[in-house]
Amino acid sequence: MLYHIYEAQRSLLEPFADFAQATAKLYSNPLLPLSKSFATQRTVAAFDLFYRLAKDYEKPQFGIQSVQVNGVDVTIRERVEIDKPFCELRRFKRFSDHPATLDTLLGQPPVLIVAPLSGHYATLLRDTVRSMLGDHKVYITDWKNARMIPLSEGEFHLDDYINYVQEFIRHLQARYGNCHVISVCQPTVPVLAAVSLMASRGEKTPLSMTMMGGPINAQRSPTSVNNLAMQRSFEWFENNVIHRVPDNYPGAGRRVYPGFLQHTGFVAMNPDRHTSSHYDYFKSLTRGDEASAEQHRKFYNEYNAVLDLDAPYYLQTIRVVFQDFNLVRGTWDIRNPEGQLERVRPQDIKDTALLTIEGELDDISGIGQTQAAHDLCTSIAPDARQHLEIAGAGHYGIFSGSRWRKVVYPQVREFILRHQPKPSVPAQEPVEEVAPPAEKTTVSEQKQFEIIINTAQTAPENANPATVQEAPALPTAAVATAAPTAAAAPATPAAPAIVVNAQPAGKRKETGRKAKR
Repeated sequence: MLYHIYEAQRSLLEPFADFAQATAKLYSNPLLPLSKSFATQRTVAAFDLFYRLAKDYEKPQFGIQSVQVNGVDVTIRERVEIDKPFCELRRFKRFSDHPATLDTLLGQPPVLIVAPLSGHYATLLRDTVRSMLGDHKVYITDWKNARMIPLSEGEFHLDDYINYVQEFIRHLQARYGNCHVISVCQPTVPVLAAVSLMASRGEKTPLSMTMMGGPINAQRSPTSVNNLAMQRSFEWFENNVIHRVPDNYPGAGRRVYPGFLQHTGFVAMNPDRHTSSHYDYFKSLTRGDEASAEQHRKFYNEYNAVLDLDAPYYLQTIRVVFQDFNLVRGTWDIRNPEGQLERVRPQDIKDTALLTIEGELDDISGIGQTQAAHDLCTSIAPDARQHLEIAGAGHYGIFSGSRWRKVVYPQVREFILRHQPKPSVPAQEPVEEVAPPAEKTTVSEQKQFEIIINTAQTAPENANPATVQEAPALPTAAVATAAPTAAAAPATPAAPAIVVNAQPAGKRKETGRKAKR
């Protein structure tokens, strides 16, 4: 019923939003004699702000037209390689007519980026993809909006998510012989499960796994976001946040966790910041500061575009990851496509290097939650494991913004290259030639940053703060628990821990609070 009320409200506001947009355009017309007056500019700003608050936000596009590889423009074309009922495997194919660049492209490692299915679209990782394209063949999981999927396609479970990931990994392995996997936030858990199952069966596993800001063990350093899952029972979630899709969508009747509820949760985490941001947008319009206004639009075009999650997947994630902690307790069984149950055993992973990355000020996945993967993957050699803690970075800052580009990405690139075999040209990978694009995407030079082992005193922070303040997560991003898990993982040699641009340990800020990002 709540979903239907929301849709009625959206339909009611739609004509007013269109009117506000038209009025703002009319009064800002330079042919209007008083268009530059202070009163007119404030009127335009007010109508424009109302339009952006009332409009419906559709799925954004990646919009990556070109990147530079060794100073040469390379054209990017998106295409869907595998189309599943609930997900598309999207490839960013690169084209160039420069012979030396073609050889470079062919020798670069293939990477599967597993985007989060937690309320926002995969385009949230646009900055991640753009950076990776300069040095890798890039694929990404582009999850579909559950309200657009007919009931005839059946339900989607966390088990299906894991089976999708395994299928995509095998697809890249069949094309290139090997691949690397990067998971951001929510997918760290299903990706670890997928690779564990492949290792247990004796299948070839990815050359490396990079896990960024995910709740591998949600009991460590619980953040304020954990309280909802801790205080509410599984039945509460099932009875209060699950609703049926209205009749005006292809997925009519499907049980979902609505995206508008997730968006409300995002905003409720930092309402003052969002209010301030919208007021700053209003002031930018009255000053004629179009650059600042456009930056605001770009961020909120992405932030306000949300998708619905299929109810079985959402509820299973809450139970497995945030309430029962099945992964760290060694009690997680996955149903494979043949209908058989398989136990998730991370200790069976031997041939996949592991890199974990956390943000010091992450208020979604606290410090230690992602690093817990090293405690579970006990069979990976110590020299094939590494952990990074990014000082001053929030959740979003570890995969987007200036910290990602200048601090995190160089480390990820180096780690992947270190575990990539000598380049070879696969016969089945043709490269098409096209002229360089007219528009150029300039890639700024990456600055050198001091890296200090966490046992030593560290240098003062010198990286610019991330420009984006919030990042998506399930409203139950972690659960506070006083006692340790019942079945702790066996002791394993610690992964090399590196603190990037860290403050002295004695001045480390507490996690689990409302942190600045």
